Amino acid sequence: MKKIEAYIKSHKLSDVTMAVQKVEGLRGMSVLFARGFGHRDAAQKHQKFDDLMDFSEHTKIEISCNDDLVEELVNAIDKNAATGLRGDGKIYVSDVISALKIGKGKIG
Repeated sequence: MKKIEAYIKSHKLSDVTMAVQKVEGLRGMSVLFARGFGHRDAAQKHQKFDDLMDFSEHTKIEISCNDDLVEELVNAIDKNAATGLRGDGKIYVSDVISALKIGKGKIG
């Protein structure tokens, strides 16, 4: 089992959602709204406003799936989240060691 975490531009959420829903075997996904910053060159240093950093807004998608769906899901996210501009986001894939259904005590 794998976990896919993708940070995308918020305005691309609808396109990505429609694309991943076409993947047969997908059981669901979670969406979180996030703020953060990544690498910027010297000309784009972060500005401080009232002791807060100037964070950019992104949307985080989390999908836990069987190993055989990873490539298709990652490709769907990549293709539909891209704008061609810098800062489109990142996709991370990691192993899921275990999952427990709350209240059922079932692992799997």
